[in-house]
Amino acid sequence: MKITAFNGSPRGESGNTHVMGEEFLQGAAGAGAETENILLAKKRIGHCLGCLKCWLATPGECVIKDDMSGLLEKFASSDVVVFATPLYVDNVTGIMKNFMDRLIPMGDPHFDKDEGGECRHRTVRGKAPAFAVISNCGFPEQSHFQVLKLLFARVARNFSTNVVVEIYRGGGAILKDTPLLAQPLVYNYKRLLRKAGSELVKDMKMSGETIAALDRPIVPENMYIKSANEYFDSVMNKLKKDS
Repeated sequence: MKITAFNGSPRGESGNTHVMGEEFLQGAAGAGAETENILLAKKRIGHCLGCLKCWLATPGECVIKDDMSGLLEKFASSDVVVFATPLYVDNVTGIMKNFMDRLIPMGDPHFDKDEGGECRHRTVRGKAPAFAVISNCGFPEQSHFQVLKLLFARVARNFSTNVVVEIYRGGGAILKDTPLLAQPLVYNYKRLLRKAGSELVKDMKMSGETIAALDRPIVPENMYIKSANEYFDSVMNKLKKDS
C-alpha cells in the first residue's frame, strides 16, 4: 500500500500538523506501507486559471509549468492520500486550496450522476485514491471541524472515492508547545496516531475504539484555555516592552 500525505501548513515542519502527519505515517510504515510526507509550502503551486485547457485542449496536462505536475503523479499513484491541514477560518489553508484546485486535470469535463442522482464530473487516470484527512486547530473543541468534514465528503464524492480516515484535533497547539505536566498525555495521543496509521494499512479504516480515543481532549478544556491566554498575554507584554 502506498500512502502519500500532502501537508498544507505554511509552517511546514514547524507546525502541529506535521507532528500529526509524521506520527500517523510512522504507524502506517510500521504496518508495511510505503509512505511519503510532502510539504506543500516547499513546492511551487500556482493558482488554477480556470481555463479548462487540461480538460479540452491537453487532457490531463495543465498549462502552468510548476511543481504540480509531479505532485499529480504522486497523487494518482497512491492508494491513499492524506490531506493534512491546520484549520484556517474554518477551512483548509490557502496552500492546500491551491493544491486541491490544481487537481482538476484528474477529471473529465463530461457530466455523470452519482448514486443519489447528483451531477459530478467523470474521473480519469483510473480509480482515485482513498482519502484520509488530518487537521488541528487552536480552539479546544472538536466542533470547529464541521466545514472540513463536509468539504472532504464532497470532494471525495467528486472523485468517486471515499474518506476512510478523519482525525481532527482541537487544542492542537499543545502538540509542539507541551507543558511538562502534559507531556505524558501528548505522548499517549501520538501513540494513538501511530495506531491509527497501522489500522488504516491493516483494515482500511480505524477501529471505533481508536476513533473515540483520538476524539477526546488531550488536556481538560479549562486548563487549555487558561494556558493559552497566559501565553498570549506573556507574548504581548514582551512585545510591548521591546517596542
